[in-house]
Amino acid sequence: MNPNRHINIPESAQWLSGSVGSGSWFFLSTKGNGYQIKRFSPEGILECDRFFTVDNKAFDINIDFQFTFLSHCKECTIIQNEITYKFYTNEY
Repeated sequence: MNPNRHINIPESAQWLSGSVGSGSWFFLSTKGNGYQIKRFSPEGILECDRFFTVDNKAFDINIDFQFTFLSHCKECTIIQNEITYKFYTNEY
């Protein structure tokens, strides 16, 4: 179950539930030739904001997608049309 969306969390951010009582909000946008992913705590605190590249150029940000595991501040996984896409960052 999604927690209440804090005002700091973008409307199109997706909730990814973790183990009992945990989880994060993930927000994806385009940035230059890649993507920007922001992760927020349930309380609306920005936990990371990094530039990512995707392993498969077929990903289309304009088509429905869902964040899934494993997703964190260094690597994110998204499923779109039953295809798994990996997003990686070199930022630390």
